[in-house]
Order: sequence, then C-alpha cells, then structure tokens
Amino acid sequence: MSEFARVRLRKNEERRIRQGHLWIYSNEIDTSISPLKAYEPGQPVVVEAANGKPLGIGTINPHSLIAIRLLSRNLDTQLGARWFKKRISHAQALRERFFGKPYYRLVYGESDLLPGLVIDRHGDVFVLQITTAGMERLKPQIITALEALYSPRAMVFRNDLDSRKLEGLPLENEVVGVLDEPVWIEENGTWFELPVESGQKTGWFYDHRMGRRKLQALCKGQRVLDVFSYLGGWGVEAAVAGASEVVCVDSSAQALDYLERAAVRNGVIDRVTTYQGNAFEVLPHLLNEGERFDIVVVDPPAFIKRKKDYRNGMEGYKRVNALAMRLLRSDGILVSASCSHHLPREALREQIQRAAREVDRMAQIFDQDGQGPDHPIHPAMPETEYLKTYFARIWLER
Repeated sequence: MSEFARVRLRKNEERRIRQGHLWIYSNEIDTSISPLKAYEPGQPVVVEAANGKPLGIGTINPHSLIAIRLLSRNLDTQLGARWFKKRISHAQALRERFFGKPYYRLVYGESDLLPGLVIDRHGDVFVLQITTAGMERLKPQIITALEALYSPRAMVFRNDLDSRKLEGLPLENEVVGVLDEPVWIEENGTWFELPVESGQKTGWFYDHRMGRRKLQALCKGQRVLDVFSYLGGWGVEAAVAGASEVVCVDSSAQALDYLERAAVRNGVIDRVTTYQGNAFEVLPHLLNEGERFDIVVVDPPAFIKRKKDYRNGMEGYKRVNALAMRLLRSDGILVSASCSHHLPREALREQIQRAAREVDRMAQIFDQDGQGPDHPIHPAMPETEYLKTYFARIWLER
C-alpha cells in the first residue's frame, strides 16, 4: 500500500465517492483528524472513509473548495511517468476507435481519470492545460510520459485559464520543444491552421466535430451564416461540403485571418466572406441589408460561466437565436449550440422556443448533438457533460 499521507472523511461523506465521483470538497474532510493546514498544495494522499477504510489515491489542495481529486482506486498506484503512460495510452485507445488521424482531444480530465489535465493532439504538437495543483506538481512526469509515447515536436502548455486562480496557480504559457512551423489539423476533410499559442483555449474545438459533420450533409448549394465562427469550423467545413456561399462573423481579427487561410488552403475562398465585429451588432446590420440565409449556425462562447450568470445568459441565448431566425429564409435550418455547463439541454431548447415565439416563427427540432467521443462523459460526474446542439427547421406560418 502507498505511503502517502492520509486524509479522513467525515461520516457518510464517502457515499458519492463510492458511486464513482472524483471530487472531495473541503467541508467533507474530518479536519479534527486531518487538519487541512497539515497538507501542501498538490500533495498526493490516500483518502479514507470515516471508519478508516481506504477509498483511493488523489491529490489535495488545502486552499481549494474542491480539496481532493481522486486519481486511482488502486492503493498501490505510483504517480510516476509509467502510470501516466498507461492512463494516456488507455485514453488514446478510445480515440483511435473513431478517428484514423492524430487530431483529437487525447485526454479529457475526469472522464479519462486524469482530473485537472486536458491534452489536445494536433498531429505531432500537443497542447495541454493543467488546472489543479496536483497535476501541476506532476507536470514533469506528464512531459516524460508524452515524450516516451509520441516524441512530440512540441508540447504547448496553455496554462492561462482563470480556473487556475482557484487553485492558487499562476497564469502562464510555456512551449516544451520546438514550435517553428505552422500547426495544421484535418477535420471532416477540411484543413485548418491553429494559433496554438494565442488562440482560444487549446487552439481548436474538437468537441463539435460530429455536429459539423451533420451540417455538411445539409449544406450543399445552401447559403450559410456562421456566427461566432472562430477559425471557421462550421463555416469552412460547410463550404468544403458544397455550400454556395458562407458568411462568417467573429469579433477576433486574428481568428478571421486564420479562417481565411483555411479557406484558401481548402480551395473555397471564393465562397467565403468574413465580418469582424460583435455578433449582436453585425446580425442586425445583415438583417437591415436584406441578407437572408438557408442555414444559420449559432455557436457562441459560454454565456453562463457561473451560476450567477444564469438569468443574463438565458436572455443572451434567446436574443441571438431570435436574430438568427429572422435572418433565415422560410424553411431554413437553425443550428443552435451552447457550451455552458450551467445551461441544461432542455433550457437551450426552451430558449429556441422562446425566440421562435418572439419573432413569430415555428420551430421543428429534427436532430440534436453533443460533445464527440473524444470528450467522453463520466456517468458519475454530470460536470463532464456540457455541450448541446439542436438542429431545427424554422418557418413562418401563413
């Protein structure tokens, strides 16, 4: 058995852990036996039930609300590079069942039993995010494991997330290796160059891959509007699939520059137009100019990042979907997505219906989607499910 320090839980607080959850909150620890001040941030520990029976191994941060993240139920686990190689290889095996090329989310935190660690694989470049003190402490072992498994050209640590502040960690970026050439990935037969050091999060959103594939089957000969386009995952893929014209809207000049590079490489630049600006300003402008589309994709950033954002976020989803519906020709298709964990799937559906009533349209949801298989859901942890997408036909009843 491991010689790690012990942490004792209060009576009955182990129930959720026995059911498979990986988080232990600070108020669930029996501080009369295991005072939090006795532990260092990121320190490996053995978690014990109130009766002293071991539950597993994790890392502790005495300064965080989520005090412990469980890493293994095996009490003989040694948290070294060998263990990380095994965990990462196991995660890779799932991805390889679905994807024939090395472009996917390789590790998705808790769902791959590696809480606090996200790894995106962009060919021979790996982009990582570490969000817990425990994983930060194990960073050298993670690097060693990736080097042994893949001999990567570069490992880019995008540790600039605000969530690191909750763990008392600094915001910083780092490149291990050599990043001297552009990073290109392929998704659904379309090539994209990624700003891995300066783009959003890890540079790309693989989670929508399956939804974008569904869109490709619908857009041949169609005029498509991609709102909050980022690098053009929806829009450029639609153009490659045969859309007659694609208009992409995003607030980032850099993102639109990368989008246009992708359109050039994929031979569709003559059918792609970009608008830089706030979507809530650009969409009314397009409406006033008489622009209409066969398909509108609305894939905004999270409007509800915290529970206190819920009311304003709900209004934001309704407003942007209403604008999208007004820009659709009758019998047009709305693709409406949300990456807000705090917005339940049924709540997004409700906002689509509210938007339809506001603009006097009828809505028929004919398909829905969620995060792809490289973002698996841990059944004991609803926190790992966040993405929802609806495909709806919108028309004006006469």
